[in-house]
Amino acid sequence: MPYDISLCIILCEVIVLSNKNGPMTEAMYYVLLALCKPLHGYAIMGAIGELSQGRVAMGPGTLYGVLNRMEKENMIELEEADGRRKIYKITSAGREALGQEYLRLVAMVADGKAFVEEGKND
Repeated sequence: MPYDISLCIILCEVIVLSNKNGPMTEAMYYVLLALCKPLHGYAIMGAIGELSQGRVAMGPGTLYGVLNRMEKENMIELEEADGRRKIYKITSAGREALGQEYLRLVAMVADGKAFVEEGKND
C-alpha cells in the first residue's frame, strides 16, 4: 500500500507543532483530562479510573509525583488548599498541552489504522 505523501507532511506538521514539550506519559494525559474541572487528589484518582473506564488505576505516589511536575511546568495550579486537601485545576498552558497531545495521539492512530484494518481482511 503506497503512502500518501501529502498526508505524511500534514501529520508531520501536526507532530512538530504538538511536540513542544515532547510526548506526555499516560499518567500526565489522564491527570490533565481529570483536571478539566477542579479536583483534589483522591477525586483525581477516581476521575482517572472513570475516564479510562477502569483501564488506568493511579496510586497516590504516581499521582502526587505527576501533580508536582505539572505544577512546576505551569500546566496545573492550586485553586484552593484547606488543611491537607489541595484542589488543583488545569491552566491555559495545560489545556494547550492536552490539545497538542490529543493531536499527537490521533496522528499515531492514523499512522497505524491502515495496517490494523488491512490485517482484519487477512
